[in-house]
Amino acid sequence: MTERHEPTDPPQPRLPADVPLAALDKKALFVNRELSWLAFNRRVLEEAQDAHTPLLERIKFLAIASTNLDEFFEIRVAGIMEMIDAGIQTESHDGLKPADELAMVRADAHAFSNAMHRTWCEHLLPDLVAAGFHFPAIRELAAEQSKWVDTWFEREVYPILTPLAIDTAHPFPVLLNKSLNIVVLLQDPQKGRRAHRMAVVQVPRTLPRVMQLPEHDGHRCYVFTADVVQANLHTLFPGLEVVHTSTFRVTRDSNLEVDEMQATDLMSSIEKELVKRRRGEPVRLEIDSGAHPEVLERFLKAFGLESDDVYFCDGPVNLGRIMELYSLIERPDLKEPQAQPRRLWRWRSPDDMFSDLRDGDILLHHPYDSFATVEDFVRLSASDPSVLAIKQTIYRAGTENVMVDSLIEAAQRRKQVTVIVELKARFDEEANIHWARRMEQAGVHVVYGIVNMKTHAKCTLIVRREDDGTLRRYCHLGTGNYNPSTARLYTDVGMLTARRELGEEVAETFNMITGFTRAPQMEHLLVAPFTLRDQLLRLIRGEIENHDAGRPAAIKAKLNNLADPTVILALYEASRAGVEIDLCVRSVCCLRPGVPGLSENITVKAIVDRFLEHSRVYYFENAGDPKVYLSSADWMIRNLDRRVEVATPVLDPDLKERLVAEVLELSLRDNVKAHRILPDGQSERIVRAPDEPPLRSQAALLEQAMRKQDVTPESRRRKRDKKKRRR
Repeated sequence: MTERHEPTDPPQPRLPADVPLAALDKKALFVNRELSWLAFNRRVLEEAQDAHTPLLERIKFLAIASTNLDEFFEIRVAGIMEMIDAGIQTESHDGLKPADELAMVRADAHAFSNAMHRTWCEHLLPDLVAAGFHFPAIRELAAEQSKWVDTWFEREVYPILTPLAIDTAHPFPVLLNKSLNIVVLLQDPQKGRRAHRMAVVQVPRTLPRVMQLPEHDGHRCYVFTADVVQANLHTLFPGLEVVHTSTFRVTRDSNLEVDEMQATDLMSSIEKELVKRRRGEPVRLEIDSGAHPEVLERFLKAFGLESDDVYFCDGPVNLGRIMELYSLIERPDLKEPQAQPRRLWRWRSPDDMFSDLRDGDILLHHPYDSFATVEDFVRLSASDPSVLAIKQTIYRAGTENVMVDSLIEAAQRRKQVTVIVELKARFDEEANIHWARRMEQAGVHVVYGIVNMKTHAKCTLIVRREDDGTLRRYCHLGTGNYNPSTARLYTDVGMLTARRELGEEVAETFNMITGFTRAPQMEHLLVAPFTLRDQLLRLIRGEIENHDAGRPAAIKAKLNNLADPTVILALYEASRAGVEIDLCVRSVCCLRPGVPGLSENITVKAIVDRFLEHSRVYYFENAGDPKVYLSSADWMIRNLDRRVEVATPVLDPDLKERLVAEVLELSLRDNVKAHRILPDGQSERIVRAPDEPPLRSQAALLEQAMRKQDVTPESRRRKRDKKKRRR
């Protein structure tokens, strides 16, 4: 169980108010981005340690923390190591040079890796045993279980194993990124105690990592496939003595290096880089804690790593694969109750749908509101003879996506369909290439966006000929991907609208992406990399001016990441001027909140719960006439300068009020799953006052969703009458 304690951070010295921010030390202004991310992943790990969380959910959180750390090494740590190898001495925004940053990251990552394995050994494994789930060693299996394992190994495992000798005739094999392997030290009994022979056996990725055994004495027993292979290695090396075995895996640099200016075929270039990713430069070695010194010496030389790059594992080397237990163990009482998104809008025909959109905007809050409404928007548009064109951005589509099928159907119906597919969406490149090819074959006009810039905006545009012969635009704008799988797991907001002013600007945004890049002239949408940064800074300055003039002023935002130095400095200036700023930032936060004389008017919370917090919402008090935006963009350099992003104003007063209440206020009031970000970048759980009722924002939203009713023809009529009366 995690400890809940009162804030213990030492009092911060007050910074002189008359000292300009530019004169302050960088380390006093910014938290290191990499250490901030590790602090976020520590919050994920705390959920695995929290006895208040159902046991199998804790298993899931540990697996997520492990896979998060994998990606951190593949991308972030690999990037730092690349800079060091290239001799680059550029300082990070908090004033660290690459070598210093790497040393700090290694120290923190080692501590975190050890904490993950302690969580498994000291928290989760004992609790699993107490719940009736046992993980015996192979040598401890009952006779009937041992026989079952032997039969399974001979039938399913042995035929696909390949021993790889390492000697003068067999150079060290190139092991795939994150593949689980077993190193073996062998001796020939007939040649006495000479030097060990070495071999490597890969545990096939086609096999499950955890196997459920027949019950014994009423206990459910499980074994790890790697343990089964280890116990039977002698069958692969007849005549040799197995002296030592250790499981290990190597994490490799997974950054793609594609020169888009030189690439004549971007898709083919990325496909070639994906092959290289599996064999990129090693950046981390994970290995059993009892690994033989000879193994370590030879591995460090073979992989070109330093001793600080070795992470010893007391337990499963790849904790990410324990996620299999979540589906393998059928115990609903050990999981969160299944969430049932509400279908607020059900349309019988395209005419019904477009009529409702003409009556007013529709706000959707996923996963509490069903993503099927967005899928219906595209599906019904595809089947409507009056729809002439459909345009959509795709960043992460996933492996199954009915919306893409609808786009293909629309193209086959001879509608003009244009889809901007982001081929460089990290770790989703292969899936996106698959969808791009399918759509191209069906006649969809597939575009890959702007050179050297990712298209991260979430937009769909429908062009329809109305009964009076005019053309009208209908749009969906959101914070999350058009991915039905993540829409059930991530919190996101989206808006369906038929507003002319928004439709025109969404169309302009698509034309900007697919045509020649130019800065769009827009009144409502904020579009990166052209206007979003400048408008954000203008809005922040506006709150300072309002506060100075005695008008209402405040800033609130919900983000995934806050790392842009210019925006952070602007928030500091607003805080120094007296503007109250409340932020909810899920992961990276380079801003130091609560520093006297710098950010004493800024609070930052972070929430880790069953759904991944993914919504991005900005709120500016604007002298009592709030401006509220939903956006695809975090406040980071990459989002503001190197991606196409869209921030959309919510113009309907009722929807604006709902968005602020559900997404901002509930998150900022959470006192169950929320952490307070400290000035040093670390965090601690919010501590409730003795008389303060608990508020878990996601649970409150799930409960609220259960009370909502589907929108029926009668409720639509009442809504139209209400709007008419308001006019």
